[in-house]
Amino acid sequence: MPIVIEARQLSKEYIRDEFHVVALKDVDLDVQEGEFVALMGPSGSGKTTLLHLIAAMDSPTRGEIRVLGDNLRALSDGEMARWRNVNIGFVFQQFNLIPVLTAFENVELPLKLTHLNKQERRDHAVTALNLVGLGDRLDHYPKQLSGGQEQRVAIARAIVTDPKLILADEPTGNLDATSAEEVLDILARLNQEYKKTIVMVTHDPHAARHASVIRHLEKGELLPVGQEVA
Repeated sequence: MPIVIEARQLSKEYIRDEFHVVALKDVDLDVQEGEFVALMGPSGSGKTTLLHLIAAMDSPTRGEIRVLGDNLRALSDGEMARWRNVNIGFVFQQFNLIPVLTAFENVELPLKLTHLNKQERRDHAVTALNLVGLGDRLDHYPKQLSGGQEQRVAIARAIVTDPKLILADEPTGNLDATSAEEVLDILARLNQEYKKTIVMVTHDPHAARHASVIRHLEKGELLPVGQEVA
């Protein structure tokens, strides 16, 4: 299978005054097309930093990263924003829905950066909401939805542009067990039925079991395949 994420000696450091934090150190990572990868590790291990580098939401201090064949370090800020809108669907732990917009309007929002007309945008948004089981909640505002429903709206927003890669940062972190299972089932379905490549950050071993590949980070370093965190 083609390699869709290729990182070599990827490092990220934050330096501010006398503080020097190594968030990632010399990470080598390959993710194949169609894989569902869970990135696990304790708080501060570099999981979210790595996810942000894959999404071109941040730039590495050193090393190389190619995603979907593109060298992300070679892109300008504007090019990275356009690349991200076309290729990446990002699911946040905090949902990040806009309170004054309905579920439909939240999902439609990324499509306003495309060349689709109003009817085409509506068709795509309704299809995405139907896929996550919320076709009957189009006109509901976030405050009228449960946490699990809000996260499903967020997933619909992430997939509405039909991205090649879905990145999820602790997508079940704020959910009860039943809602978490619903969200994980949707991600698994996107991977298995729609062949989406997914990288999910999680600290929950149960959530990680939905993935086909589990990798562990500790203190900014990616542990060898099969090595568990002590």
